[in-house]
Amino acid sequence: MLALVDVRGLGAALVDLVLPGECAGCGVDRRPWCGACLAQVGPPTRPWLPGGPEVLAAGRYAGPLRAALLRYKERGRRDLAGALAGLLAPVLDEVAGPAQESTIWLVPAPSRPAAARERGGDHVARLCRALGARRADVRVARPLRLARRTRDSVGLDAAQRAANLAGRVRVRRGDLPGAGRVLLVDDVVTTGATLRACRDALAHAGVPVASAIVLCDAARDH
Repeated sequence: MLALVDVRGLGAALVDLVLPGECAGCGVDRRPWCGACLAQVGPPTRPWLPGGPEVLAAGRYAGPLRAALLRYKERGRRDLAGALAGLLAPVLDEVAGPAQESTIWLVPAPSRPAAARERGGDHVARLCRALGARRADVRVARPLRLARRTRDSVGLDAAQRAANLAGRVRVRRGDLPGAGRVLLVDDVVTTGATLRACRDALAHAGVPVASAIVLCDAARDH
């Protein structure tokens, strides 16, 4: 009789063989972070977004945190989701408080369909799943989608980002979170256009957003 194989465990083992103990920030033989890189991550920041939800970020978009996000997001290092979720865990704890009976819903900001295909899936949703696995009171809902005609936001200023997203954040009502507290999650906050558009789309669907947590703060004003 053939033995059953735990595919997820096998995948993790293969990653360890190919990438033994790599630091998420610099790639030295230390996992998930070497001491030097971890010391440069943080402290958490609270970027101010006019008209937007309250936001708490794990750190500024610089140094090892920026390097780790780029490796995860743009260079196919999906195995770094756990290391980055580890940085977001205390941010989530600060925003949500200790584990509670009511559910905390993490709603990932959506990626453009073409970008998600190129990256082998939605990287923010994957990050939410890794983060949610750390707390029993956390669940992930994915009701938000971007219209196909949405442009890449790189190089756009605040007004252009807002115009690019106007009317293009769609809600799948069947995927809306249930009762509980709703937190938006994103990888980087720059102008806040994405978080505002996501917050407004959910509000229009009758779902209030408590606040947002993000990995990297790239906002200019605080």
